[in-house]
Parts: sequence; structure tokens; C-alpha cells
Amino acid sequence: MIDRVGFAAELSAYTDRHGPVTIGLAGAGQMGTDIVVQVALMEGIRVGAVAANSPKRPMEAIAMAGYSDGHGQLASSPADIDRTIEAGRIAVTDDLGALCAAGRIDVVVDATGSPEVGTFLALEAIRNGKHIVMLNVEADITVGRLLAAKAREAGIVYTGSAGDEPASTLELIGFAQALGMDVVAAGKGKNNPLRHSAVPEEYEEEARQRNMNARMLVEFIDGSKTMVEMTAIANCTGLKPDVPGMHGPEVTRDNIGQVLCTAEDGGILSKSGCVDYTIGKGVAPGVFCVVKPRHPRAIERIADLKVGPGPCFGLIRPFHLTSLETPLSAARAVMYRRPDMVPVDRPVAECGAVAKRALSPGEILGRIGQADYRGYAMTWEDARGKRALPLGLAEKSRVTRPIAAGELLTHENCTPDASLLVTRMRAELDAADSRFAA
Repeated sequence: MIDRVGFAAELSAYTDRHGPVTIGLAGAGQMGTDIVVQVALMEGIRVGAVAANSPKRPMEAIAMAGYSDGHGQLASSPADIDRTIEAGRIAVTDDLGALCAAGRIDVVVDATGSPEVGTFLALEAIRNGKHIVMLNVEADITVGRLLAAKAREAGIVYTGSAGDEPASTLELIGFAQALGMDVVAAGKGKNNPLRHSAVPEEYEEEARQRNMNARMLVEFIDGSKTMVEMTAIANCTGLKPDVPGMHGPEVTRDNIGQVLCTAEDGGILSKSGCVDYTIGKGVAPGVFCVVKPRHPRAIERIADLKVGPGPCFGLIRPFHLTSLETPLSAARAVMYRRPDMVPVDRPVAECGAVAKRALSPGEILGRIGQADYRGYAMTWEDARGKRALPLGLAEKSRVTRPIAAGELLTHENCTPDASLLVTRMRAELDAADSRFAA
């Protein structure tokens, strides 16, 4: 028998005193299913309820996790959810409000990927005093700063998810900062081939083989997800894209510190303090932080330890476990009221959108990862100056002027759907941000 150490020991001790941390999960797609299965393998934490449009996928996830028939129980109200949890089973509901209102739920996890649903879910969690873990970076980069502020006012935790690339990158950034190193650049290695024009119809077979939704796969391949994630890192750290869309160089573990550094040190960046990504081999599926120690002795020691030649070094976390790590953020939010990742209180970056194809007036835009547009990371100042339409508002927007393929979507050529909650919340955030404008 191996004794528990570190956070595993802390979680065990917490459970002995308070019982297990109970998650209310929204979404039962790939990520939601992963969470149901992963939590079933852990001690001190449980999924109490799963919310989805249909009970089919939650029930499949519960069965996949090894539970017996009948372990998943349909529930239509907060009281139903509580009774199911008290009976030691998992409630399945189509009511996000009920999920958030259930008294036995400690923390809500958003695994939906929808900016609109994520905004509603976060507000409901906050209204009901529930901590919220956003495994929904699309919603976070659109209105996360406002949601985080509302959560603080309510005395609860709003946090990004451990294991997703942004939070994994923040681990390295915090490590470097604690050691007094300058953070030159940080980001991820892109996992999938980069093809800006990708559309779901071309990836149906690969998606089936990988047990994925084709639209979600295309969100990764066309670069949108990378732009979203790097925007999230920027908004939690103050790092900024060096150029619109970022550089995305083809570098490896061996030379990343010599490429993603400033021109002064032989690299491609115009300044220190940037967020970026790589498409070379050896970094993906991990994340990186390029650092520059502040003393020759430290540079000498790190070089001697075979991290690189210096004076800049690439610190690499060679993996991220996405949704498998999400329960850790849920537990920390409940146990310590501590977020793993939260936006800073000022605008830093924006994920805009560029057209994948020519768009005509009157068209209603589809979802991220479809055929209409892809994500495009920018500084907040640049995006504001160009009136860029945030990626999270593009779905259901109406095209008002002809847009060429490769052209930026803006408030001049598109009108977001005013009936959506996320649109109204973003307008509130933009109004508050006017004080930051030059």
C-alpha cells in the first residue's frame, strides 16, 4: 500500500471531515463523459447530477463509468436531484436551473462548449451560491471577466479548469514567476494539423474514429481552439499576442527557447511577455513557458542541467489531461475557495473571427468549427480599434455587408443576436471597459 501524499492526502482528509465534494455537471459530450468516468475512479469526489438536453448520453456515460443499471435516475427538480444524490445515485436532468439550485451540489462544472449556455449556467450557479468550473473557454473569453467579478461579489469561486491547456500553462508561468524569472512567452504546442479552411464534412470519418463530434474536431484543426485558449491565457496573465493571429512557429523542444524569444536574444518576438503557440514536433500535446533568468549564475546552472543553451529556456509540461484533471479544480474550489485560473480585472486580449469563405448580407452565421469563420487572437486594443466581433458572439450573428474570405468579422459587417444572454452580458462588459480605452 502506498500512502497518499500531496493533494490526494488533503482531499482524503477533507472527505473524512465533510464527505465527498459533489459535482453538478453540465454537458455529456466527450468532455462530460470523461469527467463522469474519471470521477468514478477517484476518492473524495463524486458526480451528483448531469444535465443535458437528452438523457441518452448521460446514461451512456454513467454506464461507461461502470455503474449498474438504474444508477442514473431522471430528475426534474432540485428536490428530485437532492433525493437521488442522497440515495447514492446520479441524477440526470435537462434543467440547468435545477442542477444549480440543488442543495446537495457543491460545485458546477460547465462542459458544454457553448458561449450562450455557459453564460446562463455561470449566472445560475452564482445566483445559487455554487462555485463554477468553466471547462468552456469559449464562454470565458467572451464574458469571463464579468462572470468572475459577479462570482467574487457573491463570495464564490469562478475558475478555469485544471488540465485544459490554459490552466496547465499557468502552472508553468506561476512556477517561473515564483523563481523570479522573466516570462518571455508562453502557450501550447498545437495537437492537430493546422488547416484554416477545414469544415466538418471533410472530417466525419476521422471524428468517428476518434469518438469526437466533427464540428469540435474542426474547431481544433482550423485553429479556433488554439486562438481561444491563447486568448484565455492572455486574459489571466497580461501576456499579449505579439502580432494578430500570433506567430505559430514550427519549433521543437530543443529550440523553442531560441525562437520564441525577443529579437535581442535572436528570436522572432518584438517584445517580451507574449502568448503564442507552436506547430513543431515535440512540444504538443504539452504546454510551454519560455523564461529568461535574471542572473548569469542562474543561466549557467539551468544550461548545465540540460534545459537548453540559454539565455532563454523553454520550460515544458509535456502533457495536459484536459477533462480528466477537471475534478481537481472542482475540489480546490470547494475545499480552499481557490481558483486555478481566473481573468485579471482589465482587458488584455480578444479572440475575434475571420471569414472562412465569402459571406453575403442576410446570412445567419453557424457555430464555431463549422464553415463560416474561425478564431483569430488579437490584443484588446487592436480588436477594439477595429470593432472586431468577439468569436463568442459570432454564432447566430447576421451578416450586414459582404465579407471576403479571410476578412475580419466586425460590428460594421455583422450584427450579433441581441436576444442572446451572452450578447447582453458582453455589451455590459464592453460598456464597463470603455474606461480602459485610450
